[in-house]
Amino acid sequence: MNEHTNEPQWLKALKACLPLMISYLPIGIAAGILLKTGGFAIWMIVLVSLFVFSGGAQFLIASSIMTGTPVFTITLLLFFLELRYALLGTSLSKYLKNESKPFIFRFAFSMNDENYAVNYLKFSTDKKWSANDALMVEYFSLLSWTVGNIIGGILGTKITIDLPIVHFALTAMFLYMVTMQLKRRILFVPVIISVVVAVLAVVMLKSTLGLIVATLVAATAGYLLERYLKANYSDSAILKRIKNPRAREMEQISEAEN
Repeated sequence: MNEHTNEPQWLKALKACLPLMISYLPIGIAAGILLKTGGFAIWMIVLVSLFVFSGGAQFLIASSIMTGTPVFTITLLLFFLELRYALLGTSLSKYLKNESKPFIFRFAFSMNDENYAVNYLKFSTDKKWSANDALMVEYFSLLSWTVGNIIGGILGTKITIDLPIVHFALTAMFLYMVTMQLKRRILFVPVIISVVVAVLAVVMLKSTLGLIVATLVAATAGYLLERYLKANYSDSAILKRIKNPRAREMEQISEAEN
């Protein structure tokens, strides 16, 4: 008999996301320090951590404010940066189809890249993993991130971060995000387009609006490429990797369970 059968639901969720919670603390502290350096009060840092539950977005907000980027530009950059959650949420929708709209709202509100990965893996490999378990994972990870932000905000009164370090950290973070996505070779096309267009647009426009232009152009190019492949190569292995890069892995897991 499984020794964990009778353990409380919250404990099962806590065990699943404990490594994530631990890893969030140092990153959350760094984000809190950066936000404090950017002029955010502690209560503002708490609100940002709760309502913008995304490390990349919070680093972007802090660094953009410190460099004097217009609020309109920051808003658009955040919109395109966070648009990926629509795709992540779609891949979890089949596990939440029987839940109420208020539940779906709360689930979507507290979802981010890391707790999505934990929940997707648990839903795929644990038949007893429920929507409530997944929501608890999100809440535990949100709690850890918020605590890290608060600690960073408190330390930010004693520690300052130079602007060149901010630029380096933010650039390194987004390069890492791009590198992880390049496991799917087809994404080389929009990435190369976005880099070229971003450089040209920023130089020509002499504004960070060039980044928005590059994002729109690259996203459109990626969409047109996928549409072309669907129309002409519907059975293409490349297209299957675009639609579901983990399809083969999930098939293997399913076969092992059966």
